[in-house]
Amino acid sequence: MFDENIRKVVRDGRNKLFWYDNWVGEIPLRFKFPRLFDLVVCKGSFVEDVWWLGWAVGGRGWEWRRRLLAWEEESVRECSMLLHNCI
Repeated sequence: MFDENIRKVVRDGRNKLFWYDNWVGEIPLRFKFPRLFDLVVCKGSFVEDVWWLGWAVGGRGWEWRRRLLAWEEESVRECSMLLHNCI
């Protein structure tokens, strides 16, 4: 319950790589969501870039190499929920 009520702040997000750096949770997002990492077009985006484009489901921060399957879309929803408290 405690973890659900914590808000993590990543300064401006200009110096943290969205997929490679450990900026949310225990491990980098590329390890927590390996399938999404494989499918994302721009693997070198900074946190600020993805946030600015929108990391909510359907946001422009998600650009895929192909159309996602249903279970992959569920992973996007899970990732978006994780990011919801990070601003």
